[in-house]
Amino acid sequence: MWNLFLQIISGILGLWLADRYITGVDFIGPLFLLPKKLADLSAFLRTLVFIGIVLGILNSAVKPLLNKIALPLRIITLNLFSLLIAMFMVWLVDVFSSELIIKGIKPLFWTTVIIFLVNFFLSKWLPSRKSLKNQ
Repeated sequence: MWNLFLQIISGILGLWLADRYITGVDFIGPLFLLPKKLADLSAFLRTLVFIGIVLGILNSAVKPLLNKIALPLRIITLNLFSLLIAMFMVWLVDVFSSELIIKGIKPLFWTTVIIFLVNFFLSKWLPSRKSLKNQ
C-alpha cells in the first residue's frame, strides 16, 4: 500500500513538473490553456491527480510484472531496459488520456526521468513503512 501511495504522489508531482518545465508535455482542453479562474485551476488539479493515480497504479501493478518478464533483457543491457519499461508506462498513460499530450520521444524520455527522480527522492525523504511500524 505504501508503494502505491509513493507511486501516485511521484506520478502527480512528476507530471506537474514535466508540464511546467518540458516543452512538448501539455495538458490540453479548454480549461488548461491558461487557468485564470479558481474553477479552471481546480479542473486542472483534478485532471492531474486522476492521471497521476492512473500512472501510479500502472507503475505499482503492471511495471513489476513487465520487469520480471524482461529480466533477460534487463541483465543484458545492465538494467537500461527498465528505462524503456518506465517510458512505456508513461506512454500508455499518454495514449489513454485525452488530456495529457506528450509530443515526441525526447519529452517522453525527460518526463520519465523526472518521474523517476521524484520517486527516488520521495522514497529517500519520506519514512519507510518499516520505520513507521517500529515507532
